[in-house]
Amino acid sequence: MVGCEHVLILAGDHLYRMDYAPMVAYHIEKGADITVAAQPVAKDEADRFGLLKRNPDGRIATFVEKPKTPEAQAAMISRDDPDRPFLGSMGIYLFKTDVLVDLLTRHADFDDFGHHVIPHSIGRMGVYGFDFDGYWQDIGTIRSFYDVNLELTRSDAPFNLYDSQHPIYTHSRFLPGSICNDSRLKDVLLTEGCVVEQAEITHSIVGLRSHIGRGTFIKDSIIMGADYYQRRASAIPLGIGPNCHIEGAILDKNVCIGPNVVIKPFPRGTEMDAGDFVVQDGIVVIPKNTVLPEGTKIGPEF
Repeated sequence: MVGCEHVLILAGDHLYRMDYAPMVAYHIEKGADITVAAQPVAKDEADRFGLLKRNPDGRIATFVEKPKTPEAQAAMISRDDPDRPFLGSMGIYLFKTDVLVDLLTRHADFDDFGHHVIPHSIGRMGVYGFDFDGYWQDIGTIRSFYDVNLELTRSDAPFNLYDSQHPIYTHSRFLPGSICNDSRLKDVLLTEGCVVEQAEITHSIVGLRSHIGRGTFIKDSIIMGADYYQRRASAIPLGIGPNCHIEGAILDKNVCIGPNVVIKPFPRGTEMDAGDFVVQDGIVVIPKNTVLPEGTKIGPEF
């Protein structure tokens, strides 16, 4: 990092669109050693974030990583807003390069910014909070990944993937267009290279190269698709077979679902590891490359 005066640290499990230039300008104006991007946090999400309190000049005075008890959370209220009374770290950090190098050199045991680096630095150096109140979601848990992705299927989705001025890029895959044959789709994000045959799909994502069989019903689900098309003959081919019912589930890449399979969600809070599937916070997750034979039934009533 020779010649680089500042370093921007970003996370890979967030969904947002942000112009970092105002944060850099704020960081330089304050003469900050570290600047933490922060945004309002709702009461029911306080235990998921590092919460901070600032002095009037913007300098962070207190920082607590994911407080769990009501008492610890109450001590971090900093906003006159009953719905979003907290200010939380977004996991976006701007460091003076020499400060970051010194911290990581002298504290080789630090392996997390929120748990170690930021709390240690407050009171010892200039750590400031930069306000951001645009769309931002942490998708680091199965529940948040599920909820945030399914929000994108709505026509009024809170995050715009189609902004021509600030586009979201992905790499080119050179796949054929998807085919939907005599099917009913509502609030569906359909990607490239899929074949949907006489199926009904609602409030779901259908990933790359997915094959959905005749008579299948899919609702409130994320179908991750496949890394390749069928390479060899198989008793149960890639994709979802005919006459299946898939609801409240995440199907990872390259799964093979036989005919007449039923998957239904469990109550929220349910955690389970059944080998061929797991349940996290009520969501049924079918792991990558799993094969579910014909007639498999997964759900609280089975």
